Amino acid sequence: MALNVIRIKHLHYIHVLDSNSNVTRVEVGPQTFTRQEHEKVVLGPEEMLKIPPRHYVVISNPVVRNEKSLPVTDDSGNVKLRFGDEEIRFDKDPFPLYPGESVVGKVTPLQVVAPNTALRLKALRDFKDGEVERKAGDEWLFPGPATYIPRVEVQVTEIQRATVFKENQALKLRARRGHVDRAGVVRKAGEEWLVRETGAYLPGVDEEIVETVRATVLTDKKALHLRAIKTFVDVYGKERKAGEEWLVTISLAETHIPDVYEEVVGEVKITTLTGRQYAVILDPIDAHGKPQFGKRELRRGEVSFFLQPGERLENGIQNVHILGEEEALLLRAKEIYDEKGKHRLPGERWMIHGPCDYVPPVAVEILEKRKKIPLDENEGIYVRDMKTGKVRVVRGSSYLLEPHEELWEKELPKSVEDLLSKLDRNALKDRLSLLLVTSRESSPTVLLTTLQFRSTTTTRRSLALCLVLSSSCSIPMNTSPS
Repeated sequence: MALNVIRIKHLHYIHVLDSNSNVTRVEVGPQTFTRQEHEKVVLGPEEMLKIPPRHYVVISNPVVRNEKSLPVTDDSGNVKLRFGDEEIRFDKDPFPLYPGESVVGKVTPLQVVAPNTALRLKALRDFKDGEVERKAGDEWLFPGPATYIPRVEVQVTEIQRATVFKENQALKLRARRGHVDRAGVVRKAGEEWLVRETGAYLPGVDEEIVETVRATVLTDKKALHLRAIKTFVDVYGKERKAGEEWLVTISLAETHIPDVYEEVVGEVKITTLTGRQYAVILDPIDAHGKPQFGKRELRRGEVSFFLQPGERLENGIQNVHILGEEEALLLRAKEIYDEKGKHRLPGERWMIHGPCDYVPPVAVEILEKRKKIPLDENEGIYVRDMKTGKVRVVRGSSYLLEPHEELWEKELPKSVEDLLSKLDRNALKDRLSLLLVTSRESSPTVLLTTLQFRSTTTTRRSLALCLVLSSSCSIPMNTSPS
């Protein structure tokens, strides 16, 4: 008899199966339940579900309820269930589970969304969210600070946190699909842009963060070389064409954050010329930012400048040419050139004599620097006139070659070179001294020339030779090499 009497405590319940009608009903305590012969207790006693404040629980296969929230039964008396569906129940009076209902998981606290964070939500089915119609697959954000009330139609896919960026930083974003951003700009899928306002930024549901871009600090000695990936208007309001290159200097901004359509080629250091230096710029950029291909521009110190994209230094930074009293520069015009009222034609050669400082214009090239050649009374040089081909002898005084003149080297017979190769240096010096004394006594003609002397180690050395010449023969003599 004791098994047929079940004492159900307060806030407890049991499930009773009527074998005659095959209907399972719920009996709630407190009560003393007497089981009949055709009845069977299939569950319990079980404690009712208690949901604390700010908690919820998910019920699988919930009962169907009417307008008064009472369970709906069928004709046989069984409660109707929404099979395969779920229902979320929040804090309320303790309640029993009806036959067929089950708890998914456990009682869970409501999720609190902190400031600068948001829940990324996805609709699992079509439903109406307030005044908004949600379609299956739609995504949206639930920003904090707030408490999120879950729904069975909605799935939380992830928690998004705001990215905080400081001064001289920017956030690079990419559109996942077409939308209108917070600034009211229409964005296309895959489009990238920068958010430059400092602080915390929480990307929208159709946005993703690519990276945090740091600014480059510009100084009076450093500039940034940029290249446009596509045509756009930069942050300074200037339109840039695809492939265009330019410099950002401190005159524009102290710091620069490269835009999404800007490619950083590199940093450019300043070029500084002193008062005794100059440089020739190839393919200079004009005042409108256009390259002047094929042109050359002379810049003389004191000056500091940045080489613009495409500009190059010809032969680097060069020093001003300083000429002494006995020095000169041999010049040649590369193009038509007017100098102090004098008209120079391309290829024309002339000389500028010292003492002076000289910086060649872009139309002039320096062929060589010449010095006066000091000659003793017994020394001489062969000078060849390049216009006529005539070779003459200059001796006994200092001589500076004219623009159309060059030194001419006298070639010695092979027998003389063989003789010199067999003599050592000391023997040559002794013979030279002896022949010089002899030459002064007999007053022969003495000329200076050069030859390549081959030593026993096959090393070539340039020797200065004094040749005692007569009308029919020449005897080579040598001084020690310099």
